[in-house]
Amino acid sequence: MNKEGLREWPYVVVAAAIIQWEGKILLTRRKLDVHQGGLWEFPGGKQEAGETLSECLQRELKEEIDIQVRALCPFYTLRHQYPEKEVELHFFTCSDFEGCPKPLECVEVAWVLPHELPSYEFPAADMRVLRELQKRWPE
Repeated sequence: MNKEGLREWPYVVVAAAIIQWEGKILLTRRKLDVHQGGLWEFPGGKQEAGETLSECLQRELKEEIDIQVRALCPFYTLRHQYPEKEVELHFFTCSDFEGCPKPLECVEVAWVLPHELPSYEFPAADMRVLRELQKRWPE
């Protein structure tokens, strides 16, 4: 609590990629020993000090799944309050990348058809972007 008696939350800025290829979207599954472990997500990660969102996403995608994206297009931004922290998520779409995604800093990767997304368990923060994706790519 701060001196006004209000709870202070850690605030995290995250960049995530909605990577498309041959009509499918790339998902990664979080390691079990991390926040929201075992859930599926769009690859990406926390922004570091002095980093742009694009630089953050480039770095995270190389570290997490060993790909290099060439073009990112802003898609959706949201804020979500978890009991232990607040996150600001910036989602970008991408269909131009180099490399074959492989799980380096995640449990596994999966290419999913848009209508299959609801069958995967995501963190609560991702629910709004999933609804936006379903509007853009209905069955």
